[in-house]
Amino acid sequence: MSYYSIPAILTSAQKVPCTFDLPIPNLGFLDDNPGGDIPANTPLPLPLYLAELLAVQQLDNRPLLTLDLPSWLSPRVLNALKADAKSVDLRGLEVWFFEGASRVLELLEEEEVGEVVGEAFKKRAVEIADHARNAKGGTSSGEGGEFLKGLDEWERGLFRAAHDSSKAVRMWMGEVKGGK
Repeated sequence: MSYYSIPAILTSAQKVPCTFDLPIPNLGFLDDNPGGDIPANTPLPLPLYLAELLAVQQLDNRPLLTLDLPSWLSPRVLNALKADAKSVDLRGLEVWFFEGASRVLELLEEEEVGEVVGEAFKKRAVEIADHARNAKGGTSSGEGGEFLKGLDEWERGLFRAAHDSSKAVRMWMGEVKGGK
């Protein structure tokens, strides 16, 4: 994560579900209980940056909290990604889906989730490249337009880069053909 990266900052603000494994004194303000304690086994959504810090901390060789999979990485979403990754509206689930998934999966030992997300990215990247190469002016209508609306922010950047590159190659080819 880059300190000055806007996507990283916005991803860090995402709330993720956590469960405090130990009682934590004087942090009740995180749970709308100023001055109070957080009892053990308290579920509490925390911003990703705070959850990351607390998830790696231990007290007497016991973790302070357990980071749970967010709803946008639930089994329902993973099954939809396995079935047809291109049909899932990732933007509707989480604006920074892939960025957030990579950050969460760094902390969790969920190999299957990582494989599903990685395969989904590969399938969607091929579709993004196809739309970028064939889109006139960077937009499509119909089914392709619905796909493009569901892209997360990282994918939108990929689409813009692929579209601009494709456009630049067409312009260059026109100059090469015109120069002969």
